[in-house]
Amino acid sequence: MPSKKKPQPRMLFASPEGEIFDHPDLLLMVRRGDEFGLPRPDEIMPLPDESEFFMLPGRHAMGYSQEDGQAEVMEELAVAAFACPAHTVTGVAAYESDDDAPILPLLSYAAIGYANGKFWVCAKKVDEDQRQVFTHIPPDRIEAGAHELLSAMPENRLVNHLAGCALTSGCPAAKNLALGRFECPLPTSQVCNAACVGCISYQPEESGFPSPQCRISFRPTADEIVQIMRRHESRERRPIFSFGQGCEGEPLLEAELICESITQYRREGGLGTVNVNTNGSRHQAMPALKIAGVNSIRVSLNSARKGPYEAYYRPKGYTFEDVRETICKAHDVGLFVSLNLLFFPGITDTEEEFDALVELGETCRYDFIQLRNLNLDPELYLKLMEPFGHSPSMGFNNFKKRLKKALPWIEYGYFNPYLG
Repeated sequence: MPSKKKPQPRMLFASPEGEIFDHPDLLLMVRRGDEFGLPRPDEIMPLPDESEFFMLPGRHAMGYSQEDGQAEVMEELAVAAFACPAHTVTGVAAYESDDDAPILPLLSYAAIGYANGKFWVCAKKVDEDQRQVFTHIPPDRIEAGAHELLSAMPENRLVNHLAGCALTSGCPAAKNLALGRFECPLPTSQVCNAACVGCISYQPEESGFPSPQCRISFRPTADEIVQIMRRHESRERRPIFSFGQGCEGEPLLEAELICESITQYRREGGLGTVNVNTNGSRHQAMPALKIAGVNSIRVSLNSARKGPYEAYYRPKGYTFEDVRETICKAHDVGLFVSLNLLFFPGITDTEEEFDALVELGETCRYDFIQLRNLNLDPELYLKLMEPFGHSPSMGFNNFKKRLKKALPWIEYGYFNPYLG
């Protein structure tokens, strides 16, 4: 019988012309926080479909020499992978940066190697949902669906915005709306009360990297929102509707509009799961959302500790204590509570973060953890986290197992679940 033992992938590197090669001798190395080492066998997998890999400017490939037991840095550029949605990165690409290396775009940078005729990536699948897989869907079908939406609701500004997202930026949520399947995005808020370092819809010029999405530039009406919801419900048997998208600010700043929209939708018999993706800054809104017919909230966190959270989110007019209160209040009024945990190997899977997540779960009782990737230049994030101290990485799989043992009621995934 063939061996099921996973291989030790070889390091990849890129030529100045952008060609990617595997090294004949050096093995793939990964970075977890400040630690460099070989990938754990249980935390690599064949590169999944719809992933991408790319070379990293100003960053030199680093591999492990079995001959002398040392890391070696090459002149050639490092290579990393962006694992497709539903996969969480378990180890970041290892490299050495030039002093003048440009800041990397807002992506995650998984370590990737090559062995036995396959690319192997440091990532694990955490959700079986095919929500953002478009491999077998012709692009012209998405384009036709977007134009159909525009034709059906020509006066609806929100439709115009979302169809544009599907046609130009390739937003997965907008593409699903055009296809009439899975989760329907409902951006509402033009403004935000945080200045997240990794915000994808607004970056000041001094950040050194652009925002990949355009923030919504108008306030939709309840009728515009409900019109889209009705259409999506007519096409999807298990509809999910989500406020709080990458192309907007903080949806709880428009809680009154959300409540008005959902009240109207439910009054007319509207079914499905209504969710709000939020930074959790306005706990006062939780009872009204529940009464209106919202089913769930998803609170984004990079950390369950005040210092690291506020360093990344840079809240304006709220604090981490307000986020905790939102989670508690949402549970108390009967909302399903997910954490959008922005996972970063060597930071999230450490004892300090583990203890804080356990304490938060025991105190505030969340139900679900979406293991999303923190999309940011790794060295920028590590510098941001430096003041707070982190013990060595326990590893992604160990982190998951221990957290489930401590909080046995929680479930894991990547997407907002359908709740009926």
